[in-house]
Amino acid sequence: MILKGSQRGAASNLSAHLMNDRDNDHVTVLEVRGFIARDLHGAFAEAHAISKGTKCEQFLFSLSLSPPKEHTATEQEFLDAVDRAEAKLGLTGQPRAIVLHEKEGRRHAHVVWSRIDAKTMTAINLPHFKSKLNDLARDLYLDHGWVLPDGLRR
Repeated sequence: MILKGSQRGAASNLSAHLMNDRDNDHVTVLEVRGFIARDLHGAFAEAHAISKGTKCEQFLFSLSLSPPKEHTATEQEFLDAVDRAEAKLGLTGQPRAIVLHEKEGRRHAHVVWSRIDAKTMTAINLPHFKSKLNDLARDLYLDHGWVLPDGLRR
């Protein structure tokens, strides 16, 4: 899977974008974990409120997961990839939300974690996250037997 991640704020804009059913044929909230709120808007508002106790402005980490065009990933494949990314990035156990989008027959996923450790009220540092995600993307392609894109070949 191609993995693209970024640190970000603007929680309300992100939740509106992820729930946008005008640009996507189907939008499914697969999981909301670790938040008191059970909906995406409430969960991201909660993450924003907690971040106010810190100096962190980019309190979320957003990751998009796109399988190859010729493969339709299952929910379980997305969940496995998300769990592996979470471990690799050092976000294990952090509150997260997973949203599936389907557009023109292609399915992709988005996961958003809170970067704020609520126990210590500090932001989790994500050094070299692009390198880690590239390594994981390569591993996912190899594990599934997919043809590696040029950018992931060594």
